[in-house]
Amino acid sequence: MSKIVVIGSLNMDVVAIAPRIPVTGETIIGSKYFTEPGGKGANQAYAAAKLGGSVAMLGRVGDDEFGRAMRNNLVEVGCDAGMLETVPGTSGVALIFVAENGQNSIIVVPGANNELRPCDVEAQSSRISAGDIVLLQLENPVETVLAGARAARQQGARVILDPAPAPGVPLPDELFSLVDLLTPNETEAAILAGLPPGRITPERAAIIARDLQQMGAPAVIMKLGEQGCLLLDEGAQTTLVRAPEVNAVDTTAAGDVFNGALAVALSEGAELLDACRFAVNAAALSVTRLGTQIATPSRQEVEEFAASREAQQRETSFGGAEPGAA
Repeated sequence: MSKIVVIGSLNMDVVAIAPRIPVTGETIIGSKYFTEPGGKGANQAYAAAKLGGSVAMLGRVGDDEFGRAMRNNLVEVGCDAGMLETVPGTSGVALIFVAENGQNSIIVVPGANNELRPCDVEAQSSRISAGDIVLLQLENPVETVLAGARAARQQGARVILDPAPAPGVPLPDELFSLVDLLTPNETEAAILAGLPPGRITPERAAIIARDLQQMGAPAVIMKLGEQGCLLLDEGAQTTLVRAPEVNAVDTTAAGDVFNGALAVALSEGAELLDACRFAVNAAALSVTRLGTQIATPSRQEVEEFAASREAQQRETSFGGAEPGAA
């Protein structure tokens, strides 16, 4: 049995590299393009497997070339694809625009991902065991994500929800009540808290994290890009785990690498703060490479990278303000 079960999306990424992201109505000339297996669910499953985790993927792909390629890619890295079914139609696709400074803009066309239904998740609930880590995201229908959280809770598994992409409508209160660990980035955290998205300082992140914790998730980890991550644990202790300085080439899927690494560390019994340290280093190393899954580092690479950057990795613990003060 796998210790980590990922219930989520698989998309073939079609990536275009250009000097910058075009604005509305603009056409610019890019330097290159390539296709690569992606999707938030598959990215997290791939990252967890490559980092040494025992992983199974529950999802849907279309009966096309993209679907076959995405399945094979997960199998090759050691991920159990027994719950990954092929359905008629096209696989999910993500159109990704990457600027030379590493920033990106993405359009996702779900395709077969919308065919993963709550009943499909319920039918596979016996594959989830007590003590497992279940990773969820929001590229599948919300009803399916909720079914995954229910199944995990019923089996006694630990639920990690990455609320990405940022929801356009409020999420069900029940979903927050079933989540053990919420892992938004800056944009997603602001939207969930009812605030305009934008860059967030660690101090303000602590305030927003407390607001999110009030929604029901016992612990919150806010991914802050090059600033690292902010952990608000069940005891209301707030700690900023700073990211080491790197030369970012492509930030696509860094958050997915973070979540995959986090799940691996937790599945091995690491404390939450130690798991955050491991995840921050894995994500930081991934942004120095172009691509999504192909940018995922190995376990040895992360450990060597962490050792070489140990002097840079500082942490700050501080109290947050009362909920609602953001």
